[in-house]
Amino acid sequence: MTHTTTARAAPARFRNPLALRRADPHVHRHTDGTYFFTATVPTYDRVVLRRSTTLQGLGDAEEHVLWRRHDSGEMSKHVWAPELHHVDGRWYVYFAAGSAEDIQTIRMYVLENAHPDPLAGTWVERGRVSTPWDTFSLDATTFAHRGVRYLAWAQREPGIETNSNLYLAPMVDPWTLADEPVRLSVPTHDWEVRGYRVNEGPAALVRHGQVFLTFSASATDSNYCLGLLTAPANADLLDRRSWRKTPEPVFTTNPATGQYGPGHNSFTTAEDGTDVLVYHARPYDAEVGDVNRHARVQTFGWNHDGTPDFGVPVPD
Repeated sequence: MTHTTTARAAPARFRNPLALRRADPHVHRHTDGTYFFTATVPTYDRVVLRRSTTLQGLGDAEEHVLWRRHDSGEMSKHVWAPELHHVDGRWYVYFAAGSAEDIQTIRMYVLENAHPDPLAGTWVERGRVSTPWDTFSLDATTFAHRGVRYLAWAQREPGIETNSNLYLAPMVDPWTLADEPVRLSVPTHDWEVRGYRVNEGPAALVRHGQVFLTFSASATDSNYCLGLLTAPANADLLDRRSWRKTPEPVFTTNPATGQYGPGHNSFTTAEDGTDVLVYHARPYDAEVGDVNRHARVQTFGWNHDGTPDFGVPVPD
């Protein structure tokens, strides 16, 4: 019998929200312990970055602009969900952007900086991440496992009647796919199709002999929630049969704690090594487009089967 009781670490206490009106938050803890924070700003026109020696300190840290949208054409509108990654000694920002002339031109792009300090040096546009379909695509994230670097992202695939599905592919370099992508997930459950048929915002975590990909589902109102894909750590991640989707959402709206539409998460660790969930939520029930999605952090525990137990969104 599978036990569902949770072995929880003693929770670290954080002041929430961590950052007001910062959606799709991503926290990178560097090898020297420094924390970096980036997120979608409500004007959708720039990539910003904060730095702090502590996780909580990101909330009050100075915000620097790394890159601004173009005046027209590609990358001139809807700058969404930037993520900072350190790959092979260089810094990379993955983000989505569209054209001022057509919102459906949302595509994935990469910036590169060779300087040891991501707040110094020069950020170079490495251009668009090319996939087999020239369609709506966003929320690129990267991770390495067993010597292979992967890109995970969300995209609308021709012939599939959804807003976006989840895909995974190996990489030649930080902005180029090495092979055809594998479709990992299509929104089919009731909790994935409320308002819109969406799987997006993947985030990878490797623990307890398993690879986890969280993702966000449904419309970006109070229906927004986290789902979970799981594969054995020794499996072929490019075989979709390696992945199992948890049939119920793993992190959802909780009126009792006053948090609505939690989603688009990333993972980090607290200073003591405790696992931390980074996500956004609104402090009230609101429609799609409401900009008061605030970045939040909270520790989480683990179920006896080795899967993460995120609990519920903590109150402010």
